[in-house]
Amino acid sequence: MTETLGLNIAVVGATGAVGQQMISTLEGRDLPIKKILFLSSARSAGTKVTFKGKEITVQEAKPESFEGIDIALFSAGGSVSKALAPEAVKRGAIVVDNTSAFRMDPDVPLVVPEVNEEDLRNHNGIIANPNCSTIQMVAALEPIRQAYGLKKVVVSTYQAVSGAGAAAISELETQARDLLDRKEIKTEILPVKGGEKHYQIAFNVIPQIDKFEDNGFTFEEMKMINETKKIMHMPELSVAATCVRLPVVTGHSESVYIEIENDGVLASDIQGLMQKAPGVVLEDDPANQIYPMPAASVGKNDVFVGRIRKDLDEAKGFHLWVVSDNLLKGAAWNSVQIAESLLKLGLVTVK
Repeated sequence: MTETLGLNIAVVGATGAVGQQMISTLEGRDLPIKKILFLSSARSAGTKVTFKGKEITVQEAKPESFEGIDIALFSAGGSVSKALAPEAVKRGAIVVDNTSAFRMDPDVPLVVPEVNEEDLRNHNGIIANPNCSTIQMVAALEPIRQAYGLKKVVVSTYQAVSGAGAAAISELETQARDLLDRKEIKTEILPVKGGEKHYQIAFNVIPQIDKFEDNGFTFEEMKMINETKKIMHMPELSVAATCVRLPVVTGHSESVYIEIENDGVLASDIQGLMQKAPGVVLEDDPANQIYPMPAASVGKNDVFVGRIRKDLDEAKGFHLWVVSDNLLKGAAWNSVQIAESLLKLGLVTVK
């Protein structure tokens, strides 16, 4: 009997929100999988997960877990990645890491396949998945950069609570019910679980995601700034970000202002680029109130772009509205795309 050819895949953090999305995304793709291993902390080990009709027991993630693994998709927190990703690489696996642990390491490619797939050729065992808010923005901006150049990016994000984990979703839902029932609300998670102060997210907006740096920007904002420059290979690019948490469960939205290098470009030219851009869907018909919204992005792999208009004062300035499911394109789908790109480029082979 001929042995089935395929890849041996491990999902680390299989019981978490992103890990679950990775599993469902892998189910819906045709990546050739010979063996799949679901790994987690000791606390979650023993949980049963169904994959393509088969029930698989989640195992505790240990260094020896990665023996024989071709690709390991990590989404279990930065400390786990720092401890176990090098161990996986030692055992021959290619790691696709969804945390911030390795993103700014100069020896680790930071990849959005629609933007810089070729950077995968330079990996040394670990590939970083960018921050969710960065991914959707650069996917929309790269076709513009290629066609007309890019000088400046100013982004304000409107980010869903799912980006802060399952506990943040639960907090939003509980607070909303308690407020409507005129009950006293509890604030324990947002804006930062380990922070000194916590604020109401239900029917509110919090202009803080992650901790503040000494320069007045938050860590999340600095991620967007630094990651955009790295992914686009443009250390000189002017980037500024303000990241805001909204009472939305899933789907990040972004108001993006850009300045390009070329003269004479129209909003319709940018719209034309978006219509052809890989992984991007143009939804831009203001006369009929058609524009991207997070509720409509849930469960979809694409980045949605609309509200494209030329700035009224700056001839080379344009405004865009960018929306995507932060758990899919912002995390799980981009990671699986990287795995598919590794196979496409011949950087991993089925055996």
